Amino acid sequence: MSKKVLIISTSPRKNGNSEILADEFARGAKEAGNIVEKISLCDKTVSFCKGCLACQKTQRCVINDDVNMITEKMLSAEVIVFATPVYFYEMCGQMKTLLDRSNTLYLSDYMFRDVYILAAAADNEESAMNGAVNGLQGWIACFEKVRLAGTIFAGGVEAAGEIKGHSSLKKAYDMGMKIK
Repeated sequence: MSKKVLIISTSPRKNGNSEILADEFARGAKEAGNIVEKISLCDKTVSFCKGCLACQKTQRCVINDDVNMITEKMLSAEVIVFATPVYFYEMCGQMKTLLDRSNTLYLSDYMFRDVYILAAAADNEESAMNGAVNGLQGWIACFEKVRLAGTIFAGGVEAAGEIKGHSSLKKAYDMGMKIK
């Protein structure tokens, strides 16, 4: 049975290492027969949350940017995959801002159950992604039917495209293939 998979590449850099990681996950998920869509935040407008909580009543953010379209897609996806570069041992700011703005989903009838995080960092130690994982787990904890289903770390990659040939690409592809 195919699933609806939404991959959100949060890197501000087009064709960056985390986006290449996302593309491999997408390739595996598609080959496994899933319906896959990828959104890249690098060409989207994602403004900061104002903390007004109007979204709790309307299920829509009062800020008119690309986030309302993205959260609509998140709402109907069964699987959400976040790909992020690791900056200062944390998810990139674009990802954190999107998570803050996804407050519209909190009281909704969301479809997603499995969430994955793919991270690329200049640091070689897998613990470099712990901050990003912890931050995402804090978001996941607000959705009682959701779990962190998997993580992939690509360390030792800094310049755009440096990830090519990295062992994490096969891991991302294989993880995507397991979605059914």
